[in-house]
Amino acid sequence: MSAEERRESVIRAAITEFARGGYAATSTEAIAKRVGVSQPYLFRLFPNKQAMFLAAAERCLADTRKVFSDAAEGLEGGEALHAMAAAYQRLIVGDPDKLLMQMQTYAAVAAAEASGDHEFGESTRAGWLQMWDEIHLALGADLGETTTFLAYGMLVNTLASLGFPADHRIWSGFYDSARPIA
Repeated sequence: MSAEERRESVIRAAITEFARGGYAATSTEAIAKRVGVSQPYLFRLFPNKQAMFLAAAERCLADTRKVFSDAAEGLEGGEALHAMAAAYQRLIVGDPDKLLMQMQTYAAVAAAEASGDHEFGESTRAGWLQMWDEIHLALGADLGETTTFLAYGMLVNTLASLGFPADHRIWSGFYDSARPIA
């Protein structure tokens, strides 16, 4: 396996480990074990744990942006909205670590900010802004639609993270494409 392929393996493993344990509680040893490499080898690919976390967070956001972009391709307005909502549901049901990684990323950035580290979240904010811009364009540059779509998305993240089952009444106010897959 080339160094680039191994780096990709580390990012995938980091998503899983950080998603499940968070930034503070996840050891680089656990990531190395999941990949099947030594811990010192990880540090040939990434300078430190923070770099691994940020690479995992950036990948998670990039994958989510791609899901939205692919779903909205050739569509506009309401069609794009429902296609992106349904595609996001498939993503978080099919790969729950993506959802958990998002939630861990928000918590890690908030904790870093609270402790005075204002640079930690820069790449995450940049990726989120790029996602906002892409969704905004897909929804016809309608500020209200963009805000509503992302607000529903964050509510979906919260409810799914809390484990509300697909048939729970709490989902009844969502449009069908934003409801969890049963």
